[in-house]
Amino acid sequence: MKKEQELKKRTRPNEVVKLSPQEITAFQNKIYRYYMKHRRPFAWRDVISPYRVFISEVMLQQTQTTRVIDKFALFLSVFPDFATLAQSPFSEVLRHWKGLGYNRRARFLHDSAAIIVEQFDGELPADPEILERLPGIGPATAASICVFAFDMALSFVETNIRTVYLYHFFGDQENVSDRELLSFVSATVDHERPREWYYALMDYGVMLKKSVGNLNRKSRHYVKQSKFEGSDRQVRGRILELLLEHDSLSVTELVAQLTEPAERVQRLIDTLAAEQIVQYRGQQVLLA
Repeated sequence: MKKEQELKKRTRPNEVVKLSPQEITAFQNKIYRYYMKHRRPFAWRDVISPYRVFISEVMLQQTQTTRVIDKFALFLSVFPDFATLAQSPFSEVLRHWKGLGYNRRARFLHDSAAIIVEQFDGELPADPEILERLPGIGPATAASICVFAFDMALSFVETNIRTVYLYHFFGDQENVSDRELLSFVSATVDHERPREWYYALMDYGVMLKKSVGNLNRKSRHYVKQSKFEGSDRQVRGRILELLLEHDSLSVTELVAQLTEPAERVQRLIDTLAAEQIVQYRGQQVLLA
């Protein structure tokens, strides 16, 4: 209990807003009423384990749930635990990640599994500060993993949660920081059942996005996503698809197949190599 209290303090902002018990109860009841009728069923909610939560939370970073649903089940059938994931070649991890985008996350996931196996005997640490040291895991993801894997009453903000608090507590205010939002998240969290509370918040936030539009534009951290077509992201993905298909190719062969300027292809390959997603072997390029 003492350990959890210390973790709660770390994930709260310095100032917590003052809401009356009646205001908190009314807000929670509103969210739960919607959730009881419209709860979204997901495999990572229906059967909970630290490993399943960890995989789902990394997959759900920057990716819609509709794209994750099928990939999640397939991924777990091939990599059922941290040990299997860590021992598998990265090329196989990437092959089963294909379609989720932001392929650095596959690298982060593979490297994180190795660390968890080597340093923690394959058991996910129930400590957000430790989780933050894993590749690609920031404070919000570390806290969300602890909430969903261990039912810990920590505070975090993601896109759907941000929508809920912007809508209910910030009216027409613009340029709202996540730090300000966290004050309200901390003040209203359900300490008796935090996991279920955050499920409810996210489902309510999805409904709000459909009914009132994208309130995240009012966030100080909002960045409009650039077009995918013709972007570096698209070309990076095509490079990896070719390497999955051919195992290795020269830069010249990649340029020819991509029909992109040689300078652009070389730059993107160098970036992928720096991220340890691909590697050079002589004149050949292959997956790391």
